[in-house]
Formats: sequence, C-alpha cells, structure tokens
Amino acid sequence: MTTQLTSPEIYGLREILQEYEPAQQALATLAAQEGWFEASFNQLCTEKYGTLPQMAEGKSLWQVTLKNLRQEACGDDSFRTKIQEYSKNPGSTPLLTGLIVYLVGMAGFPLDPAIATVIVLYILKIGLNIFCEYTEPSTTDQSPRRIPRD
Repeated sequence: MTTQLTSPEIYGLREILQEYEPAQQALATLAAQEGWFEASFNQLCTEKYGTLPQMAEGKSLWQVTLKNLRQEACGDDSFRTKIQEYSKNPGSTPLLTGLIVYLVGMAGFPLDPAIATVIVLYILKIGLNIFCEYTEPSTTDQSPRRIPRD
C-alpha cells in the first residue's frame, strides 16, 4: 500500500502543529518527499541514525517498523481511544501532539519524535483499523514448517 499526504494536507498539519518542532521537521521532510511516508521515514532515520541497516530481500525498515508497531499499538486501548478522540476533532493540536508523544513513550517501542510524527500521520491517513489489519502477519507465515524425513 502506497500512501502519501497531499500538499494541502501537509500545509494544514503545519498550521495545527506549528508549536511542535519535531512535527515541523517531519512535515518539512514529508514536503520534500512529496508526501510519501516511507521515503520520509527513511530520510529521517538516516538523518537520526546514519546508514540504514541492510534488510532481507523484500523487506524494508518501514515494513519491519510497522509490523512491530502493530504488536504494540493495535492491542493498546489507550492508543485506540486517542486516535478516536482525534478523529472526532481533527484540528486539535493537543490531541495530535498527544498521539505523537504517546507513541514516542509507548513501552517497547522508543522512537524519535519526528519519526513518530510520520508514523502517526500515516496511521491517521489510512485509519487505525486498516493499519492493524493491513500489517497483520499472514496465516501462511505462521504455519509450522515440516521437516522431510528420509
């Protein structure tokens, strides 16, 4: 799934998050990457941590991060409630900033605030239910492997 923010969406978010510096860094990166979430995530990770690790073929740091985040966020009722509250009032600076800060502090998933901003905006763009289902491991990946016998 490729998803991106439009220029007007980025502009609106800049207005909402004008007092939150990490979000401004994330939004500037999103603007430079034409709203593409994965490219922005990769750029921010490279700026923060240096060279990105080599991943197995067919995987990316973005995919692995989302998969691990799914394990934390999709079962977290507090995160789900915060998403729902923001969805009812999408112009609320405190609610959006609260989502980002909550994700940064989520147990077992420490993130840089600018990187967390990109992830939160991605989840808001596609919706939490879609995110949780879309990143769910396939049942074929979890099947037991048979060992051939001689």
